[in-house]
Amino acid sequence: MPVVGLGTWRIPECAESVYKAIKVGYRLIDGAADYGNEKEAGEGIRRAINEGIVKREDLFVTSKLWNTFHAKEHVKTIAKMQLKLWGLDYFDLFLIHFPIALQYVDPKDKFPPEWCGLDGKVHLENTPMQETWECMEELVDEGLVKNIGISNCQGSLLLDVMRYARIPPQVLQVEIHPYLTQEPLQKLCKTLGIAVTAYSSFGPQSYVEMGITSSVPALVKHDTVISIARTVGRSPGQVILRWATQRGLAIIPKSSEERWLRENLECNSFELSEHDMKKISALNIGMRMNDPVLIDPRFGIFA
Repeated sequence: MPVVGLGTWRIPECAESVYKAIKVGYRLIDGAADYGNEKEAGEGIRRAINEGIVKREDLFVTSKLWNTFHAKEHVKTIAKMQLKLWGLDYFDLFLIHFPIALQYVDPKDKFPPEWCGLDGKVHLENTPMQETWECMEELVDEGLVKNIGISNCQGSLLLDVMRYARIPPQVLQVEIHPYLTQEPLQKLCKTLGIAVTAYSSFGPQSYVEMGITSSVPALVKHDTVISIARTVGRSPGQVILRWATQRGLAIIPKSSEERWLRENLECNSFELSEHDMKKISALNIGMRMNDPVLIDPRFGIFA
């Protein structure tokens, strides 16, 4: 899996953005069913392949299993549907998006299904993670996906999955940035041999994110980050991304502008000193932006 990839959540002009990213050198494309742009992301990939920029095997494409498809009778069906939307024969990585099982919503009635049923209310489903994971393993057996993993999970659930997994999780994708550093979780993953992909690498971009009012500045405007950026002759954004990759994390920042796409991709062309790394890590305040408990108190997966 490449270290630097393109995230496609809420990305403008998805097909064009994916195509441009591949053209400037990106080889990891990260998507999901609930983003609602899988078809467009696939169009960008096919355009790049048709123009001879890459072959399919040059790319590492990630998608995710949404919460309404955790039951054994739905995992394979929705995975095949997602592949059809992307126009692909296989995913390089398929993740369980959240450790939250919701009642099934037929894609013919609503897709992406999001968090609520057709009545606008949240309905939980009693599907254990083991059932879902065993179905994920079958996707590998059938060649529909090459690797499987989990997203938005903490250590206790990872350890539980490892107890029964025939195919261990290869990747954990979680929110990590200087305001939420998650060192213990990353250390556990390293011990277990699980790669970690960080999303939301730039942290909060405004004072209100996911319904949380914040008084902290955007990381790219933080005095500490700006000071280090001036010292190393790089942009604040590159410093934040390099802090992540220098810790051994893969990253999936999103952008639709070629200038920023190139800048993000070049974040590994310099080194931060140990002193600067510690200064950035010291910004940690445990600020989590993506917490589903804000949708429903029964979603307290990070409690």
